[in-house]
Amino acid sequence: MALQIEEPDGATPLSQEDTEGLRVALRTRGELNEVEAMNIAKAMHWLRGARPGDVLTEAFIYRLHSKMFDEVWTWAGAQRVRETTVGVPPHLIPMRLRDTLQDVRYWLEHRTFPLDEIGIRYHHRLVAVHPFPNGNGRHARLAADDLMFRNGAAPLRWGGGDLLNRGDVRTRYMAALRDADRGDYRALIEACR
Repeated sequence: MALQIEEPDGATPLSQEDTEGLRVALRTRGELNEVEAMNIAKAMHWLRGARPGDVLTEAFIYRLHSKMFDEVWTWAGAQRVRETTVGVPPHLIPMRLRDTLQDVRYWLEHRTFPLDEIGIRYHHRLVAVHPFPNGNGRHARLAADDLMFRNGAAPLRWGGGDLLNRGDVRTRYMAALRDADRGDYRALIEACR
């Protein structure tokens, strides 16, 4: 059964190869969003109970993605191997991911930015690397919120609305990410505080 998908603005389109990795029978983006949301809720519960150790490691990044999507996609937690409209070329993912995690450790240790800004920058850098075929934004938001939690802070606001669907919240969020790509984090920080 073919999956009929209308992608939200800025979302990485699912290729035919990606949709062949579905573990469940679905017909629409709405059904996909629903089963992914249930899987993500389980991953959030796992995060609070598992105490997975150092969360600023490549192994944790891949494990978190797997936990978020393993009941939906066969490729959950696997590195992206094809070019996408967002993200670094696949062969650069390991190096850029390692650099991101090292930078975040440094920012935390040296208090380079306020904690919420570290979380926001961490999120942006994960999205910019785009290590997975899909789910990168949700993964990056959960990783950043977990970083906030582990440092005694509240989760970030992420624009205060539904980022999966079309609308002003998603439009502003996507524009803020593009500004951050150019080094201007003001709109992203404002949206997330």
